Amino acid sequence: MRYFITFIICVALITMSSCRKDFSTIPSFGSLEFSKDTVFLDTVFTNIGSASYNLKVYNRSNKSITIPKIALENGTSSNYRLNVDGIPGKEFNDIDILAKDSIFVFIETTINAGNIVDPLYTDRILFDNGSNQQHVDLITLVQDANFIYPGKDPLTMKIDSLTIDGEPTSIKGRFLTDTELTFTKLKPTVIYGYAAVPANKTLTIDAGARIHFHNNSGLIIDNKATLKVNGTLAEKVIFEGDRLEHSFSQIPGQWGTIWMRAGSKDNEIHHTKIKNGIIGILIDSIGSASTPTLKLQNTEIYNHSNYGILARETNIEAHNVVVGSAGEASFAATIGGTYNFTHSTFANFWNNGIRQLPAVLVNNFFTYQDETGQNIIETRDLYAANFTNCIFDGNNNIEFVLDKVDGGGIFNYNISNCMIQFNDTGNSFTENTELDFTNSFYQNIILNGNSNFRNSQNEDFIIGQDSDAINKAKTSSFPLDILGVDRTTNPDIGAYQHITFEE
Repeated sequence: MRYFITFIICVALITMSSCRKDFSTIPSFGSLEFSKDTVFLDTVFTNIGSASYNLKVYNRSNKSITIPKIALENGTSSNYRLNVDGIPGKEFNDIDILAKDSIFVFIETTINAGNIVDPLYTDRILFDNGSNQQHVDLITLVQDANFIYPGKDPLTMKIDSLTIDGEPTSIKGRFLTDTELTFTKLKPTVIYGYAAVPANKTLTIDAGARIHFHNNSGLIIDNKATLKVNGTLAEKVIFEGDRLEHSFSQIPGQWGTIWMRAGSKDNEIHHTKIKNGIIGILIDSIGSASTPTLKLQNTEIYNHSNYGILARETNIEAHNVVVGSAGEASFAATIGGTYNFTHSTFANFWNNGIRQLPAVLVNNFFTYQDETGQNIIETRDLYAANFTNCIFDGNNNIEFVLDKVDGGGIFNYNISNCMIQFNDTGNSFTENTELDFTNSFYQNIILNGNSNFRNSQNEDFIIGQDSDAINKAKTSSFPLDILGVDRTTNPDIGAYQHITFEE
């Protein structure tokens, strides 16, 4: 017991001594060093708080120092906020730094674009004063935007949820009004929750428009509603998250999905980039075998945590489409339907974990549990799964699978002039007759060829001069590639004509 008491006393003394601040300092003498001379707070939307950025301040000398003053040059009116060694504020006095030590300064901002003249907002952090004064610049670009928020109950302040098909849901959001059914390029549109397009209405998105989604947000195209995205080669439409910092530029799962519900119709997406969501496009519309529910053209879909496109018993007609990395499949065409893709590139080089599914999966069934808990499998007709001049590639051995449940109805497919990554090292698909590439439903197939993408880890799927896809496509009714390059003679497989990479 005596030794235990002695131990406790020693610990207490050490703790007390470590908390003492009786070291001597000298005034700062203008020789501070900084981890950066300018802090760029990237781009923020008006009235939306930025992320926290850090600055490290070093005392390289052999003496402990006291900085008499740290302050923002614009004083208390500054739109920046500081936190110096754990203390928030805009001005700080007598800040100590031990010899050969450092402190952290954290910077945040929230700016109302209407209150500033120049969208490039700047300030400086001043260290010390007089002849010893040093500074670090702060720079932020502020964007005005149109914001779409769900409503709130005025008494409980509970965020409104959508009612779909007459039934309440847990989906936070609201239906767009008639005055909100056109998104222009004049300002970015920032959506909180799900913005839904009502029945018999059309949401039109103009060329050059940028749509940003907050966490757990997205678009819903309801039954009998329509989406028209009218991007051009010169002015693409962008769908992405609302975090504009560079560190978020390749983070998947930042927002929900563009959901085309059963019964939505005549949807068209042209010259568009859809990136960094959970599912890029979720399309449930049953549609018909003759009329596409979605026409998808000259569009790039990248970096989604689950699926690039998840289609369920629908009708998609697409050309010049690039679907990149996704945590499950780049394109899953499930529960039958009609799918016609020409000159498209499916390239899944997901590197954020193990991926179980191929880049492209096509099946004709779905499973569910009945009231007794028994698994039930139901099939639907696959009217068409036609892929012409397409690349199926990725970092798995198997990147293309047709998964047919016997006993169903129609299962039609045709794969022509395509390059397919399919290396069945475990002989898992030897009994799958739909993956016998010698059968008549496959023509001019290149197995396990070299795509020669320019930078697969950066979602850059332009093919180079060493690609096996060069001159191997068949002539189609689409004379230009996704970048507007002529392919009327000697067309290449995929969405891009090849180029010669710079050294």
